[in-house]
Amino acid sequence: MNKIMECVPNFSEGRDLQKIDKIVAPFRGKQGVKLLDYSNDEDHNRLVVTVVGEPEPLRDAVLEAIGVAVELIDLNHHQGQHPRMGAVDVVPFIPIRNVTMEEAVALSKEVGKEVAKRYSLPVFLYEKSASAPHRENLAAVRKGEFEGMAEKIKQPEWHPDFGLAERHPTAGTVAIGARMPLVAYNINLNTPSLEIAHDIAKKIRFIGGGLRYCKAMGVELKDRGITQVSINMTDYTRTALYRAFELVRVEARRYGVSIVGSEIIGLVPMEALIDTASYYLGLENFSMEQVLEARM
Repeated sequence: MNKIMECVPNFSEGRDLQKIDKIVAPFRGKQGVKLLDYSNDEDHNRLVVTVVGEPEPLRDAVLEAIGVAVELIDLNHHQGQHPRMGAVDVVPFIPIRNVTMEEAVALSKEVGKEVAKRYSLPVFLYEKSASAPHRENLAAVRKGEFEGMAEKIKQPEWHPDFGLAERHPTAGTVAIGARMPLVAYNINLNTPSLEIAHDIAKKIRFIGGGLRYCKAMGVELKDRGITQVSINMTDYTRTALYRAFELVRVEARRYGVSIVGSEIIGLVPMEALIDTASYYLGLENFSMEQVLEARM
């Protein structure tokens, strides 16, 4: 059976549809590569692409798309709700089928080395690929964002893993690594107060004493006049989506705020949804084996 790996690169462009089309183009019509999904968000000013493929063709397509983004995106003129340090902000490789985490780590390092060489873009290895414990967490790597990275990258503890210790003048830096499947999950609140959304996010994320595999931040959705707790569930098998949902509900109550909806960005493993459905329906001893599509 073929080796299948997933890659979910995040690009710092969510508004210019022509640029988005050009960045996504390298993933179309390629042998051994399948573009599964891409979504752009104007508030976040960010593009998230989900692509799967055999390791080598996937690597080549990702490298090509990174080149397009470096050429088209100038972070000196970029503003959005989502933190960012690069035109290509983060490039995670995820083992899906017949691939080990070690192989995903090896591919991430191969891509990182080539990105630095080909595009003069400094590369930080993160998550399972990290070269030191303080580089594992993407939030720690990205702290200071594009603007602060000019000085940060010169500090010995923040020298890039590949490339020169000098921020690319327009494309910044990039984090590349291997990780577990991540679920990007946003919960919308019926308040325009960004401060409340921030406070709730601080309480539910692991770094603030919240859920172990949960990262979160507050985001303003100006066009709708509401705010959002934007969440990354880094291991849905250990911290279920419904726990994040219920904890946000509990914390929102103290502000007299309620949840008006939630959304999943990109693709989600069926198991993550089954787990949540089982909880709310009170299903006993339910397993993935009972899902029709899983047996086909």
